[in-house]
Amino acid sequence: MEPTTRQRIADRLREGPATASDLASALELPTPVVYEHVEHVAQSVGEGEQFLVAPPACRDCGFDGFDDPVNEPSRCPECKSERIAEPEFLVDDT
Repeated sequence: MEPTTRQRIADRLREGPATASDLASALELPTPVVYEHVEHVAQSVGEGEQFLVAPPACRDCGFDGFDDPVNEPSRCPECKSERIAEPEFLVDDT
């Protein structure tokens, strides 16, 4: 049986950290679709595992206090820069 997209994303995140763009490229999916799946993966990781997020950060001023760390913001609320580093995701066994 073929693994689901969410299973494939979770398996990839067990290998190491990845951005939505990394996952989109590896799984041949549009980045916005990956963000949708990642939200579900975050809620359904297995027992003894944690879904970790390195939040997005502004490359100009370093701001990283975005409201929703699972989505990629388009602009920094502090300096208005559009140079935002994507969040990185990881499924870690604790």
